[in-house]
Amino acid sequence: MTFPYKLVATDLDGTLLRGDDTVSERTREALAAATAAGAAHIVVTGRAVPWTRHILDDLGYDGLAVCGQGAQVYHAGEHKLLTSLTLDRQLAGLALAKIEAEVGPVYLAAGRDGLDGEVLVGPGYRVQEGPLPYVFVEDSAEMWTAPLNKVYLQHPELDDDALATAARAAVGSLVDVVMAGPGVVEILPLGLSKATGLSLAARRLGVKAADTIAFGDMPNDIPMFGWAHHGVAMANAHDDLKAVAHEITASNEDDGIAVVLEELLRSAPAQPAR
Repeated sequence: MTFPYKLVATDLDGTLLRGDDTVSERTREALAAATAAGAAHIVVTGRAVPWTRHILDDLGYDGLAVCGQGAQVYHAGEHKLLTSLTLDRQLAGLALAKIEAEVGPVYLAAGRDGLDGEVLVGPGYRVQEGPLPYVFVEDSAEMWTAPLNKVYLQHPELDDDALATAARAAVGSLVDVVMAGPGVVEILPLGLSKATGLSLAARRLGVKAADTIAFGDMPNDIPMFGWAHHGVAMANAHDDLKAVAHEITASNEDDGIAVVLEELLRSAPAQPAR
């Protein structure tokens, strides 16, 4: 059969992964069938490499992955970081001051650069339960002493959407601000997005945007949907992403990726006999 896309791009949290951080057998089989039919699968996640690597290893994934909201292109098979873009800490500090001038003090965490970059968590920052490692620091100034990929923000009163909107308005063109998941508002280098990272990885694979189908669930997936030919939002997706999606599938808990891929595989024309 001839699969209609050469590249299947999937977000991780809320998309490929179920709530327990696993990938269902049905979704694994659908992805395997799509790759057997000629498509490449690429993971495109807000997680930096240290928080992504164990999932890719469990999947037996040995291709490229776009991590850190597009900051990192990682070769899973070689366990090698191919590209990595860091956040200008001076600009980030200025942006943070502008945000706090607008909304008051915020709680901070920060992701350090590199294959083994730690996530440092400051006082007051609420971490989600789970296996992902954090390092707690008493003094938030410690976060700024080494190169960073991103800075995480939380507010004692504002919800994620309100914080992201206020922060975006406050920083102007200094940095970018995205909402990447529950309790996850991030400061990123200006112009960085999943789309920039995916386009870079796609060039390495010799694949174009017109050949790409993308799956996601959060506002940080909006640029990726804008780049890809076809964007599929999960049923559990944020309303902002659903508004720009070409299609809405079942939730991550109900094998939404598999639902779409299986239909594409069923409708794919058979290759002519030689």
